[in-house]
Amino acid sequence: MKKLILIIFSFVFLSSNVFANDRTLKKFNEWLLQNNFTEYVEINEHYEECRNCSLEALPRCWEESGKPKKQCVIDGDQNLGDYGFKWEEQSKYKNNLKIKFYDNRSEIPEKVKPNYDTLLYYYWMYTKSNWNNNSVYSNIKASEKPYEFKFDLREDDYIKKQMQKTALLSYLLYEDGKIVVDEISPKDKFGRVFTNETKFHSQSVGKSLVSYTLGHAICKGYVESIDAQLNDWPLIKNSLYYNQKIIDIINMAAGDKEYFSKRDSANRYKKTDRSVSNTTIKKAIENEFKNSKKSSNKYSYNNFLPHLIMNYIIFKAGEENYQQLMNEIFREKIGIEHEVNFVEPETSEPSDRSTTSTFLASRYDYMRIAKTMLDDWKNDTCEGKFLKSIYERKINKNFDYRDKKHAFSNTKSYGGFFHLDPSGMKNRHVFVMDGYGGQTLMIDFDTGRIVTTLAVHRDFNWMKIAHSVIKKGK
Repeated sequence: MKKLILIIFSFVFLSSNVFANDRTLKKFNEWLLQNNFTEYVEINEHYEECRNCSLEALPRCWEESGKPKKQCVIDGDQNLGDYGFKWEEQSKYKNNLKIKFYDNRSEIPEKVKPNYDTLLYYYWMYTKSNWNNNSVYSNIKASEKPYEFKFDLREDDYIKKQMQKTALLSYLLYEDGKIVVDEISPKDKFGRVFTNETKFHSQSVGKSLVSYTLGHAICKGYVESIDAQLNDWPLIKNSLYYNQKIIDIINMAAGDKEYFSKRDSANRYKKTDRSVSNTTIKKAIENEFKNSKKSSNKYSYNNFLPHLIMNYIIFKAGEENYQQLMNEIFREKIGIEHEVNFVEPETSEPSDRSTTSTFLASRYDYMRIAKTMLDDWKNDTCEGKFLKSIYERKINKNFDYRDKKHAFSNTKSYGGFFHLDPSGMKNRHVFVMDGYGGQTLMIDFDTGRIVTTLAVHRDFNWMKIAHSVIKKGK
């Protein structure tokens, strides 16, 4: 009996996943047309004829599925017809792409090798309209006077080849106060849709930006210091985070490892298997961490802690001052050219809102942010002193990584939501920001060199185009 229930559950789950793909593909196909990918799309000539659930349309519009259903709902949750027939012509547009779907995931697993068709589909997933004004916590508008970079460009044939052969979207190298290498995905890859204006998301780069925001909040007096305790926030009183020092939280040493899933320790809760990024702070504390107990202060990476700190800043500053703080950082100080945003969870409600560390910005604005951090460090500003303090308070990761070819796994230390001490650069002040799929910013505060990458998938040679460039120069 248990086996039968499991089989039925599996069929229902897989079927619903197929239907979800069907509904999503309709929007994807429309996006292909809107962006002139006409070679991949054709009009479904049977759409008007077969859009109604009528038995008269048999056999032109239906094929036997062997799974009888009593209802036929084309635009709802089901697309199975009476007497076990399944409509195969449900979309007005069809594409000829060979897309690989990864179970029920919204991201490409990092160790697979997807084809271009799959990369194009997931590029759309990463940039589609769900990142709209209803899903961002605060809109940080473009500066009236964006910072203007100086350029002294040189050709780099290897970077050009990486753009052609990999899922790289953008590569920028900054040195001696100028951008010297500037490459963007060509038109026959992603260049038709990825431009200098495109806002591209990063989850874990956003962690580091939470830290940089914290530095500004401390300098403004909203937060006392990195040694302050979270003992004045009633929302977290009955959790392991109450009375914890900020430095332990931003070092990923909060003693909360056992509350995260072994299957996806960074982004899923152990108790409910919910996604960290889709849960408000209030719901997380009430459902995942109620009466939780702290364990040892060892490094343990997860996506919840930067959410916790950013929402603590909002609590301390207040909504109005928080928005003003973000404007001062990004609009006035950094001088962003386009709007940037932090995204809020899908489960947010008017009475229960919070922000996450998922961040949206254009390619040059990511570089503007890194360049401003560099300026703070060099000028020893209050925020520069903050960056130096988190470097001094860094902790060892104590991980023996099998794969040291990427930013996250190449660094030996962690401090203040930054990856530190990349291989071969001992005692160098190099800060690494690393996001899922290949969003990376690498800042060498000693030489003033910065490398940034944006990508759909982490299949490019990061060691050669970023790590080696920072380590040895070029």
